[in-house]
Amino acid sequence: MTETGTTTTSSESSMNDENDLAVPGPRPLGGRTMGLLLVVLGGIGFGAAMWLAVEKYLAFIDPDRVASCTINLFVTCSAAMDSWQGALLGFPNPYLGLAAFPVVITTGVVLLVGARLPRWYWMSLLVGTVLGQALIFFLMWTSFYVIVALCPACMVVWTIMWPLLWYQVVRGAQSGDLPMSTGFRDALVGNRTIILVIGYVAAVAWLMLAVGGHLVASF
Repeated sequence: MTETGTTTTSSESSMNDENDLAVPGPRPLGGRTMGLLLVVLGGIGFGAAMWLAVEKYLAFIDPDRVASCTINLFVTCSAAMDSWQGALLGFPNPYLGLAAFPVVITTGVVLLVGARLPRWYWMSLLVGTVLGQALIFFLMWTSFYVIVALCPACMVVWTIMWPLLWYQVVRGAQSGDLPMSTGFRDALVGNRTIILVIGYVAAVAWLMLAVGGHLVASF
């Protein structure tokens, strides 16, 4: 009787363990995936920052030159580059990107070769990205309501900054670097793509409302 009971209990325990393993959970963001994201996003951001930096240099040489990223009076880089908001720290904003995006790219390469980075490094990178995103929000507001012009190269940087920030938050959540409840963490990690898309939809909606407001005011 004892052996039979023990065998039955062991079988039930094994079945419960198998069921626990079978419970679906949020698919984690892999280290190599994170590394690839950082390399790609950082590379795009660096390219756009370099584009703007070159345009700013050429404008110094020839103030009458029309920037290559100028399409019309509304879609132009010149308005942003010539404004005081285009040089908040006393030098052109693109130079910030030229300094920051190589750090992002290097971090991605380190992850792709299989290295692990300490928590302090990830948190420092996240803080820097948050500050960068705050600057982007300010520049977006300036473009929509003050300058009333869109800079194509700037918009490239705007586009990659959101996933650059968001996927760092996801990585920090699933690694435990960002403390939160298990339920909130699973919801955040499991719905990371949906939340990313919602962020883009909100940005486009903001742009359309701002542009629509200017169109209405012009009539």
